[in-house]
Parts: sequence; structure tokens; C-alpha cells
Amino acid sequence: MNNIKIHRITSGAAPFVGGTAAILLAAAIVSAPESSFAASLQGLKLWWTLVFPALLPFLILSEMLAASGVVHSLGVLLEPLMKRIFRLPGTSGWTLVLGMTAGFPAGAGAVMQLHKQGGITDQEAGRLASLAHYASPVTLLIVVGAAFLHSPASGYALLAIHWLAGLSAGYTSALIGGRSGNKGMVILAEANRKKTSLPRRVYRAAVEAREQDGRSFGRLLGESVGSAVQNLMIVGGYMIIFAVVINITASMFPQLPQALAASVLEIHLGAHALSAGTSGLPSMSSADLLRAALLSAALGWSGICGQLQALTLLKQAGVRFLPYAANRLLHGIYAFLFTLLLWKPLLNLQTAVLPAAAVPKDQLLPGIAAPVTVWSYMPQVLGLQSLILFLLLSLSAGVYVMASLRRPSA
Repeated sequence: MNNIKIHRITSGAAPFVGGTAAILLAAAIVSAPESSFAASLQGLKLWWTLVFPALLPFLILSEMLAASGVVHSLGVLLEPLMKRIFRLPGTSGWTLVLGMTAGFPAGAGAVMQLHKQGGITDQEAGRLASLAHYASPVTLLIVVGAAFLHSPASGYALLAIHWLAGLSAGYTSALIGGRSGNKGMVILAEANRKKTSLPRRVYRAAVEAREQDGRSFGRLLGESVGSAVQNLMIVGGYMIIFAVVINITASMFPQLPQALAASVLEIHLGAHALSAGTSGLPSMSSADLLRAALLSAALGWSGICGQLQALTLLKQAGVRFLPYAANRLLHGIYAFLFTLLLWKPLLNLQTAVLPAAAVPKDQLLPGIAAPVTVWSYMPQVLGLQSLILFLLLSLSAGVYVMASLRRPSA
């Protein structure tokens, strides 16, 4: 009975808090309309010139691959890694690859596709979305590395640390809250694997998923495009409103560093604020190392705006904010520590890097690549996605071999 009363109180308080915050935000905008308009235009520029063209093809690809059965086939191959390391269903393997190479909106969208098809539960959807929540390589390599820091090598170092910290946070989360699943189902699955060859299981997973979806190619393409555009419109709305919130916060609390407020609230604006006044981070000084660690932590945290974007797509799965934010904080902590340990070794590696992006001089927010520039790097990003998929498949094979060696012979 007490639990029912507490639930009624908290459920009634949420709309009150949200309404109060909306009224205060509206009053702040009315009190400073010019600066609020400039900030909203800045957020719109960032979304339209970078986020929309960079993520649209990946969101479309995600839904089409999920419906075609390719996701489920890859899931069979990634099953040892996802089940034994992250304690998630094998079909979620492609979602991890997509999140690492396309960014958190695409990763969250792929999670919802699996959830709609019944491949994962509500709890698994929350953990999988946290595991697949990454800043896109387009953001880290082109925007942060080449444009903000004027150092493509720094972008590659940030990207490697970002991925390593995310996987470490996902493994930690699996140790704390993951479940190995029903033992009876695991035994049954092991028995089925012994009876069926791997190529046949891969083919069967694709065929069954395609039959379950049942949409024609034309309908699938149309619905995928419509869903991707709708999701990106939601993302754009969040970015615009949070650009205004950052501007209001800076005006109301001038003693608060703007870089801190921007980093907590929005990932792109936060990275730009932390990178301001620097000509790159390869100098190996203590100040640059600390700046790189803070920037890496902010990218791992990804901002409240980025978290709400993902949670909006995950609404049907009932994913809660606080556990999701806790995983993002864990990602940021790992990224901060790994940067302090690995920054200098990574910068000393001889790595082929992307050329610096050309930035038009008349842009409102310096350092943002034009849409044509972003699209020109799509082949490299797709190649990077293939590389990550290959590495994860290799790791999954290694986990399977180690598990087979540990399994006692009959």
C-alpha cells in the first residue's frame, strides 16, 4: 500500500516539475530574446550542417538491415561475445557495431528495432542502449579532431579511448546488473548448436527474421526514410532547445565556466567550448593532457541532451533516466582515466589520419564541417564500420575458443 502511495506521489510530481521548468525557461527566453534567438540559430546550424547529413544514412541502414535479417545473422556470429562478456542476446551484436560507428541516435534506434521484434526485453534494451551509446566517428575525427583541435591525430586518439572506455563501462555494467539468462534455455541452445552447423544457423536466422517482418522493399525503404527523418527532427529539437538553455545558464551564472555547463548539457557545444583557445593537443604538456582528459570525459558523458535524445527513441521500452545517466557517467570516468594513461602512447603511434575539414568562414559556429564535407567522408566511416565489425567478430571467435577450451570434455 505504501508503495502505491509513493508511486502516485512521484508520478504526480513529475508533470509539476516539468511544467515549472517549462515556465521558467519561457520567462528566461522572453527576458533575453535576442541572445536566445542567436543561440537557437547556433543549435540549428550545428544540427543541419553536421548531425542530420551524417546520421541520416545510418538510421535508414539500421532499420533496413534489421528487417532484412542481416542483423540476426551477425548476431549468431557475435553471440559468444555479447552473451559471455556483456550478458546480452547475440542479436544485439550489430547494434553495438552501429552505435560505435554511427553514434547514439542510430544505436538507440537499432535497439528499438530489436525490442519491437521481441529480440530483447525492457531491461536488456536499457543496458544495450547504454553499451551502444557512443559519439560518432564523424564527430570525433572531423569535428573535434580536425576542426576544433586542428589535429586529426588527436581525433583518432580520442576515438580509440572513447571506444575502449565504452566497452569497459558496458562490461562493468554487465558484471553489476547483467543476468546470464535462463539456464534451461542456455542448455537447450547449446544442444541446438551441436546439432546445427554454423552456416546453417546464420542462414536460418536471416530467413526467419525476414519472414517475420514481411514488408516489401518499397514499403521498407519508405518507412525507414520516414522513421529516420522523424527521429532526426526530434534530435534537432533537443539540440536547439539545449543551445538556448546553455546560453541562459551562462547569463544567469557568469561565475560558472561556460565550458562546464556546455559539457554537462550538450556534447557538440561542450566539445567546442573545451577546445576553444587551443591549436591542438599533441604537445604532450600537462595542461594539454588534462584538457584532453576533460574533453574525453565530456564525450563519454555525451551531455544530458544526447541522453534525452536516446531515451526519447527508447520510450516504448521504458528505459529510465537515472540508470542510463549512471552508465554515461561511468563511461566518462573510464574515458578520463584512460586518457591520462594512454594519450601519449596513442599520439606516438604512426597512424594514417583524415585530412582537416575545410570550414567556411561565414559559419556561426566555427569548426563545423559543411554537409558536402561530411558526406565526402562516408566511405571512410563505412570502412571504419567494417573494421570494427571484423575486430568484434575476431574477439567473439576468441571468446568462443576460450570457452570451448574451458568446457570439460564429455
